[in-house]
Amino acid sequence: MPARLISHARTNIDIAKATLFRTGFRMDTAIRRGDLVHLGLLLAALAAAYVVPFELLLLAYIVLGPAHYFTEISWLHDRSYFMPHRALAAVLALAAFGGMFIAEPYWSGVLLWCCLLASAIAALGLSRPRAIMLGFVALALTLLLAWGGAPFVLAGILLPTFIHVSVFTLVFMTLGALRARSTAQLAIVGAYLVAVAAILVVPPQARSLVPEFARLDDYYFGPIAPSLGGLFGIPGLQFAGRITGLLAFVYTYHYLNWFIKADVIRWSKMPRPRLIAVAVLSVTATAFCFYNYALGITVLLLVSLMHVLLEFPLDTVAIRQLASVAAGRKPRSSPA
Repeated sequence: MPARLISHARTNIDIAKATLFRTGFRMDTAIRRGDLVHLGLLLAALAAAYVVPFELLLLAYIVLGPAHYFTEISWLHDRSYFMPHRALAAVLALAAFGGMFIAEPYWSGVLLWCCLLASAIAALGLSRPRAIMLGFVALALTLLLAWGGAPFVLAGILLPTFIHVSVFTLVFMTLGALRARSTAQLAIVGAYLVAVAAILVVPPQARSLVPEFARLDDYYFGPIAPSLGGLFGIPGLQFAGRITGLLAFVYTYHYLNWFIKADVIRWSKMPRPRLIAVAVLSVTATAFCFYNYALGITVLLLVSLMHVLLEFPLDTVAIRQLASVAAGRKPRSSPA
């Protein structure tokens, strides 16, 4: 009898080992397949940026953009915008609305800078006295920077555009790869950097299949070129093939990177009525841009700026945690 029990137990163990092996193999295959899809989308965005840079930038902004903005705002709402109180998010939303009426880039930059500092303080979850004290320190720092002639103009133009879609995206990619200890994800981070370098070294041709797209791109995204030139000390940088291709790639990949993370960060998990509302708003916003581009893009600029400001707390949390991981320390909590 004991021999039969032992034999039966060994058989069960062998079956369990085989099952675990098959399960592990399937999970590993799924992970690799996801990384391959991720890399494929990155390379597709790079190729399109070389072939149709002007058309890609505009179409990505008005087609992929609205779906990204509304779904991310919904996702952030379910996580209290990574702040102690959701009411603080209303302040950021009002700041975005007010920023639409600021014509001077300098003061727009001051507003965005103050929102970034306020978001960083709010995301710390400090007690009210400590938060107020740190707020005064941030205010003193801002006044000191203003007195020293800090380029707030660059912050007003680059922070909600190039920095948001490229630098912050790179922070999240790197943090996720390091926390997962994934060689494949680190390779994708490297591929992203190589793609950016490739566009800068061998830029796409400054030609457009639809001249109207080139005109609209220059009107709405043109100020980014001289701002990048001022940031990197390249005077007279023009909105041509190099900058257009770069923006087309980073914007498109920024949107695609969000959409392919649905199973990872579960941004699609929302109540059905809200899901329907998000879908209707996204499609309507895109359709409105084709119907009346001037008015439609104005609405998109507002929603885009609002989602940028509402993401500031998460951005600061991710930057802190990336610094902790890079220093070999385990962060207290982790962003999604």
